[in-house]
Amino acid sequence: MIEFSLNGEVASSQSEGETPLLWVLREELKLTGTKFGCGIAQCGACTVHLDGNPARACVTPVQAVAGRNVTTIEGLATPVGDALKTAWESEQVPQCGYCQSGQIMQAANLLERNNDPSEDDIVAHMNGHLCRCMAYPRIKRAIRIAAQRQGGRDA
Repeated sequence: MIEFSLNGEVASSQSEGETPLLWVLREELKLTGTKFGCGIAQCGACTVHLDGNPARACVTPVQAVAGRNVTTIEGLATPVGDALKTAWESEQVPQCGYCQSGQIMQAANLLERNNDPSEDDIVAHMNGHLCRCMAYPRIKRAIRIAAQRQGGRDA
């Protein structure tokens, strides 16, 4: 059994240690907010926080999270997370939705570290997160709005 903290609660998995965290979250623990995109850590759809840092759950073996803190989109209950979710809705960012939880998790990591990111900061930090619908301008705008709500620069 592999034990870890999941969204602030003790969680355990009976899966083999090499099983990707993504499948443990979705299939075993029934948290389906973290999405499967490419399976090779290239699209960002499966991004979660591991000890506060973005991690691609599709290539992270569950044994690597033993004793550590995992946060999924379902557990992103922070002022930054709330500001991002509100901005995502107000800017009508989601279209197909496959990438959105990963995009929000990556953006939350940025705003937790920098509440006043420049456009270049946003682009650099979000690099590697693919959106099939090409909603990148709305994603950037939502991040700037969330930053403003958190005390950063004007949107």
